[in-house]
Amino acid sequence: MDKLQRYRFVCTLTFGDVYGQIIAWLVVLFLSLAAAMGLMGARQPLYALVSVGLVLVLSLPFLLFAFVTTLVNHIEFQTIDPQAENPLVPSNSATVGQQPAQAAG
Repeated sequence: MDKLQRYRFVCTLTFGDVYGQIIAWLVVLFLSLAAAMGLMGARQPLYALVSVGLVLVLSLPFLLFAFVTTLVNHIEFQTIDPQAENPLVPSNSATVGQQPAQAAG
């Protein structure tokens, strides 16, 4: 159990990491909607609805996979130095003789 306390879980994911994926998915979505509008104008509304539904159903799993893999790539386990983590234990011998600051008054 002591081994688990020596690691810190850190997620370094930022919005900029997934920004490109969101833009790419929006481009695909708007292209499919443009194609659907074209099919609606050609008097084929069933094909328009099917094409938008097909694009959404097929693209969402890829978007989810891209998000999850990006998230997993930004998860880190960092080791913790027990001396540096505990403020009550001095990290070197130079601070042993020093006194803590006292409030005036």
